[in-house]
Amino acid sequence: MAQPGSMEADQTKYLDSAKEVVKREAFSMQRCLDNGQLRDGLIHATEMLNELRTSILTPKSYYELYMMVTMELTHLTMYMSSEFIKENKIADLYELVQHAGNILPRLYLLITVGVVYIKSKECSRKDILQDLVEMCRGVQHPLRGLFLRNFLLTSTRDILPDIDDDNDDGDVGDSISFILLNFSEMNKLWVRMQHQGHSRERSKREQERLELKILVGTNLERLSRLDGVTVERYKEHVLPAILKQLINCKDSIAQEYLMDCIIQVFPDEFHLKTLDTFLETCCQPQGTVNVRNIIISKINRLSKYAQENSKNIPEDIKLFEIFSAKITQIIQTRSSMPPEDILALQSALIKLALNVYPDEISYVDNVLLNTLEIFTNERSRSVGCSGELSRMLRVPIDHYGDIITILALPNFAPLIEFLDFRTRKELCVYVIENIIKTNTFIDSHEQVDMLLKMLASLISDQSDQPTEPEDPEDFEIEQSLVGRLVHQLISPVPDQHFLILNMCKKHLLSGGDKRIQYTLPSLVFRAIELCRTYHELRADDEKWEKKVSKILQYINSLLSALCKAEYWELSHRLLLQATLVCDAMGITSAESVAYEFISQAFAIYEEEVSDSKSQLIAISLIIATFERTLNFGEENHEPLRSQCARASSKLLKKPDQCRGVSLCSHLFWSGKTRENDGEELRAGKRVLECMKKAVKISSQCMDPSVQVQLYVELLNKYIFFLDNGCVDVTPSMITQLVKKIQEDSAGLESSEATHQVTSHFKNTLNYLSSAHQNINLEVQ
Repeated sequence: MAQPGSMEADQTKYLDSAKEVVKREAFSMQRCLDNGQLRDGLIHATEMLNELRTSILTPKSYYELYMMVTMELTHLTMYMSSEFIKENKIADLYELVQHAGNILPRLYLLITVGVVYIKSKECSRKDILQDLVEMCRGVQHPLRGLFLRNFLLTSTRDILPDIDDDNDDGDVGDSISFILLNFSEMNKLWVRMQHQGHSRERSKREQERLELKILVGTNLERLSRLDGVTVERYKEHVLPAILKQLINCKDSIAQEYLMDCIIQVFPDEFHLKTLDTFLETCCQPQGTVNVRNIIISKINRLSKYAQENSKNIPEDIKLFEIFSAKITQIIQTRSSMPPEDILALQSALIKLALNVYPDEISYVDNVLLNTLEIFTNERSRSVGCSGELSRMLRVPIDHYGDIITILALPNFAPLIEFLDFRTRKELCVYVIENIIKTNTFIDSHEQVDMLLKMLASLISDQSDQPTEPEDPEDFEIEQSLVGRLVHQLISPVPDQHFLILNMCKKHLLSGGDKRIQYTLPSLVFRAIELCRTYHELRADDEKWEKKVSKILQYINSLLSALCKAEYWELSHRLLLQATLVCDAMGITSAESVAYEFISQAFAIYEEEVSDSKSQLIAISLIIATFERTLNFGEENHEPLRSQCARASSKLLKKPDQCRGVSLCSHLFWSGKTRENDGEELRAGKRVLECMKKAVKISSQCMDPSVQVQLYVELLNKYIFFLDNGCVDVTPSMITQLVKKIQEDSAGLESSEATHQVTSHFKNTLNYLSSAHQNINLEVQ
């Protein structure tokens, strides 16, 4: 036998040394067997097996050596099965090997010979198996004993009786007893490893035990492969024996692994019949055992089986009710159970309910209620578990894909309050994204109220939110989502839709000034759409005009809130939108309300817009909006036209004045008043006044290239009016302006801006030459 050296010897070096001995002795054994010298062969086999007596090797290295030795033993087995048995009695050999000097080689040889003895049918299989499993008790060293018993189990896997036949040779009951006894002894050896050595090496021993766990679990796997193990036998004999050993060992590593083994190796039908027994055992293991993983594994296994074989589930086995009751019991008895474990169990229950009982929404709510009660009664359990709770709440959201069903769960929203602020906000974003993705519409103001209360972390400030400012980009994304959500809160019944809009207003205004710039515009446009709906249904609703008036008041209140928060540009644009929709409704008060809206837009322009570029944009929008109105009387239309013209002429920069005044010409041409019954004003003289004034202003510009650019733009305006029948605009005016442009552009310096102006002018001349040949001739 190779000398082991010190306990700190290098593993690789010692393993290589042991392998050399095994190779040498195996070669000598094989040569003796080839020469028919069995006794000498057994001596070499004993020397080879002596290498397994080492205590130095780690489990990994010992396994490598064990596999090498047992592979060489197959040669001995083959020789005894084919040659020795022809002229000798195997019983004599069975007695002979029991005289080997050391117990470990003796037992390996005894098992090898015993298997051949059983196959020869010279004795009772039952007696030999019982003899072997009992004699293996002689090796109590954990590592050596585990591998020895594994050798016993693997060697006998093909010779165990697997029939219900009461005879001396044994039946399946004897096989069960054999495996269970082997399992029990192996588990004891495995557990004993934990208590060897110094306490500071505890983690090392635990790692070594985990490397060896499969040796113990193989017993259960072998049991599950016996055809004679029926549901009844499993329920009455096999499972109770396994669970008894599992509980009595009082070792958390063994309990956790073996319970998982039970779940994985035995058929689903067995689990169904023994569910109560198994779950009751889950309440008894050591407090350090992670029952969470065990129960979740059990739930997942039976859930999958129930989905695929729903007709095979007995009516008296209510999977959800059984698991729910036991999980509640486990949580109550384990006061130290981490909150994340509690939530993982509840999540598994929810998945079970959704997969197996998809129509029983009450099951899901029951789980939520139980979780809520746990966290309400012992709030400390909810600390630090926001991530797990959020994942649990997302399970029904993902499954149903329908926020309406989620709102029907009374205990869903209250659980959100147990999340920390950041996680709560992330879940709210997730809910909104789900609504948008699935294109779900919420058509009841009660449901809208529930939803917006649920989403409070996004809609308004919270008491637990951080004091430091939020990331502006993230904040904009979140609030834009809320704005998009508004478009999903729609009812096909207009009156109900208005109730929804009022409910949204109530919640969204509570968000403060920083949020309403993202959320209120959506409300304004939904209200505008509702006005149009009432207008379309006016023949069927005699009160439609009053309802439209209320909506316009509603819009005005929203715009007032935006003005108060000093979002001037946004308010200005929305006021002009409101002006157009009010004008289009044709209600009795349309003119006065529209006048109020556009006058507010004018007020914002005059008092709050100071940047010259923004001023031009603002007055251009006012002019364009006013030009589209239909129902202003001349009494209001004329001062508004004049106001637009005055405002345009007072712009700071000359180019802006020119463009603004030229835009005003459209008010006098295509503008419409109530007195004209929707016909255009066609006031050519006023159009010409505006155009001449614009030409005069452009001539005052100091920059030649800008001046020419303005002339070209005005030329196009002149052509537009000429094409549209304005008799006050004559071809001669166009000819003069063309000549003026040609003269001024000749002296311009070459640049990109000049090139663009020149190209614009050439395109205009090309149009003139094709559409107005008389002008073209004059230009020539």
